[in-house]
Amino acid sequence: MYFKLLACDVLTREVCYCIARSPHSIDPVFTEKGEHNDPPAMKARLQEIIDAASETGQYDAVLLAYGLCGNATVGLTARQCPLVIPRAHDCTTLFLGSKEAFQEHFGQNPSQTWASVGYAERGDTVISDDSTRKHLGLEQSYEELVEMYGEENVAYMLDMLKTEHGSDDVVFIRVPETHNEAAFARIRKQIEEEGKPLREILGNIRVINHLLSGEWPEADFLVAPPGHTVAPVYDTVEVVRAMPGAATE
Repeated sequence: MYFKLLACDVLTREVCYCIARSPHSIDPVFTEKGEHNDPPAMKARLQEIIDAASETGQYDAVLLAYGLCGNATVGLTARQCPLVIPRAHDCTTLFLGSKEAFQEHFGQNPSQTWASVGYAERGDTVISDDSTRKHLGLEQSYEELVEMYGEENVAYMLDMLKTEHGSDDVVFIRVPETHNEAAFARIRKQIEEEGKPLREILGNIRVINHLLSGEWPEADFLVAPPGHTVAPVYDTVEVVRAMPGAATE
C-alpha cells in the first residue's frame, strides 16, 4: 500500500525507524514542534497537505502521527482516501505506546513536564514548556468553553488538568530503539543545572509502528472514511471519532 504521512518532527527518529521497517511505501511530511502552539494555523496547514495528497489519487490512506494536539487535528476532513489518526491526546501517548501507559504515567498530572531525545533536539526547548491548558484552548471563560465544547466535555477537560500534588521533576521518556546517550547526557545536564529532579520512564514505539505498518485496531486508531471529519471525544478511551460531512469554519 501507499501512504502519505504527516508527523510532528519531535517523532522524526521513531517515525524514520518504523518507516524503514514498514512493508508499505510511505511519503512523510514533518511539521515543526512549535506549530502546535497555534492550533488553528496548524490545522489549516495539515488540511492543505491532506487535500493535496488526496488530489493526486496515489495514496491508499493519509496517516497522522499526532494526537488531538491542542485541538489542532479537530475538524480535519478525509477527502478521497481514509484519514488514520491514533486515539491520543498528544504525542506523549505516541512516545509511550498506548493510552493506558499515558494514564499510568500522566493521568494524575497531564501537565507534567517531560522530555525525550526527539523532543529535545527540535525547536528551542529541551523540555515541554507549554501548559496543557493552553494547548487545549482553555484560556477562555467557562461560559465560552461550554459554548464551544458542551458542559460535559468542559467538565472532563478541567478535571483532567487537576493534579493531586505538585511536581517539579522532569520525566524523560527513554525509547530504546532510538535512544542516543550523548543527546541524553546534554538533556540531563541542562535539567540538573535548572535544579530539577530527573525521572526516567520507558517509552514504546508500538503505536507508531502499527500506524505505519497498516495495523489499525479500533481500540487504538480512528479510521475516518472519505467525507468524514475528526471530532473530539474528551475521554481516555475513544478520544476521537469520525463525523460525516466536512467541518464548518
